[in-house]
Amino acid sequence: MNLQLEISLRVRRAIAAAFPSAADAAPLVVQAQNAQFGDYQSNAAMGLGKRLGQKPREVAQKIIDQLDLGDLLAKPEIAGPGFINLRLRPEFLAQALAAVATDDRLGVPLAADPRTVVVDFGGPNTCKPMHVGHLRSPIIGDAICRLLRFLGHKVVGDNHLGDWGTQFGLLIAGFRRFGPEVPESADPLERLVAIYKLATALADQDESFRAEARAELAKLQAGDPANLAQWRQFSAWSLSHFNEMYARLGVHFDETLGESSYNSMLAGVVEDLKSRGLARPSEGAICVFWDDEKLPPLLIQKSDGAFLYATTDLATLKYRCDRWHPSEIVIVTDARQQLHFNQIFDAARRWGIAEDVVLRHVFFGTILGPDGRPLKTRSGDLVALKDVLDEAENRALAVVRDKSPDLSSEEMAAIARVVGIGAIKYADLSQNHQSDFVFNWDKMLALQGNTAPYLQYAYARIRSILRKGNEPGLAASAAPLLLTEPAEAALALKLLRLPEAIDAATDDFRLNLLSNYLFELSAVFTTFYESCPVLKSDPAVRAVRLRLCDLTARVLKQGLDLLGIDVVERM
Repeated sequence: MNLQLEISLRVRRAIAAAFPSAADAAPLVVQAQNAQFGDYQSNAAMGLGKRLGQKPREVAQKIIDQLDLGDLLAKPEIAGPGFINLRLRPEFLAQALAAVATDDRLGVPLAADPRTVVVDFGGPNTCKPMHVGHLRSPIIGDAICRLLRFLGHKVVGDNHLGDWGTQFGLLIAGFRRFGPEVPESADPLERLVAIYKLATALADQDESFRAEARAELAKLQAGDPANLAQWRQFSAWSLSHFNEMYARLGVHFDETLGESSYNSMLAGVVEDLKSRGLARPSEGAICVFWDDEKLPPLLIQKSDGAFLYATTDLATLKYRCDRWHPSEIVIVTDARQQLHFNQIFDAARRWGIAEDVVLRHVFFGTILGPDGRPLKTRSGDLVALKDVLDEAENRALAVVRDKSPDLSSEEMAAIARVVGIGAIKYADLSQNHQSDFVFNWDKMLALQGNTAPYLQYAYARIRSILRKGNEPGLAASAAPLLLTEPAEAALALKLLRLPEAIDAATDDFRLNLLSNYLFELSAVFTTFYESCPVLKSDPAVRAVRLRLCDLTARVLKQGLDLLGIDVVERM
């Protein structure tokens, strides 16, 4: 169970019983920051005292008098101006931990009301190699999908590719003009980028070539077989590159539909919005307007008849609602698109296509270098994603060679892949996703501090202890865990708080709350291991402590997996 939630429910019922007129009062139960004050605390009595005109300590006592302690809680204490300190019974702690140890889900319940959620993440533009700016969306989106799936929800991960637009006229005309001049290479996207740069430069100087590009775009949009074949080839090259990058990141999509997939819907979207009075002409264009004049209008069709990203996004929402009937749609993009999606979501609700659907925009900040500027090459281009991943694995390999020179080269390479990619992911997910992400190699690959290598090393160290302990059937044992030392009880309590961490991370998708929990768990385990000998203790104590080690390793592995990060048995 989620202990914080269970205690909150009990405190809420106690408040309702003690003060029927204040049954709506929040229980305000939080984890105690200091173990000497208990395991949990509630400051509900202070707010209630002010509301009811009574002394908070007296209010706290009346709440305690009505509180169902059951087999969960020891007798509460009142502290300070009216804090209610709550402590779990040792017997409950031992029994609950034994139950969790035999549970494949580690005590995390499935959602009582599973729902269908579409998560839109990824979304690079085709015909260009992925760069460092494409890193955050797949990392954050994949972790959101993993969390929701673990809780039992049906999740559709959708990679909404930018595969349609004006650039394809230049690409098609440029490929035919400059293709013979630009030699083929192992990476066809690099060749395509070089051709696009030449075509763009020529279009800036030669109006006839620009007109030729516009004509090729019109033919593509009209379904010209030759241009469609060329466009499909560009898309195939792009997908091959994208899939390679996603495979290295360990990211999976259930559906990959680009903007082109919705092209046939766009005219109908505009006409439907017009017919409902939601869109109207403005200086030859078609816009959606709001009563609030402070909000800019949403342009959905240009005066020349061309459609825009907004039109495609509205069509995409309609498609998803019609096909998946989701309870929720989550779109993961950078923070610069906040206004855009506020407008899109509002327009969709007014249109009536998402009346019962929760629409959420999970936005993230920019990736910066250590100097606080966007991470770019010396030429001014954004660093290629392939180069970032290569650098991560190479730097991790150097660390592995230094720490474990006895490993084979194959083992070193395998560990370096897991550690290097995990370091990048965790550095992103361990902070508020709305903040900018400062890319610091030394910090993210450090074996100390709140990093993936630190947690992966903690897991590998525990696995080493368990191999030396050689106790088969640890997870299958249902015997109560008799906890005699404070460090054992502290570790047990932290392990039982995994459901709280997952619920907190899922609420508003604050993924850093799960990473923080894993880091805190590792710190609590270190204290336990330093103060409680495991392998050299008496057999009965040794068995209990080995089970604590086993459960800690399982929780670390599960928690990191929810963040999309792998572990290794040796480091």
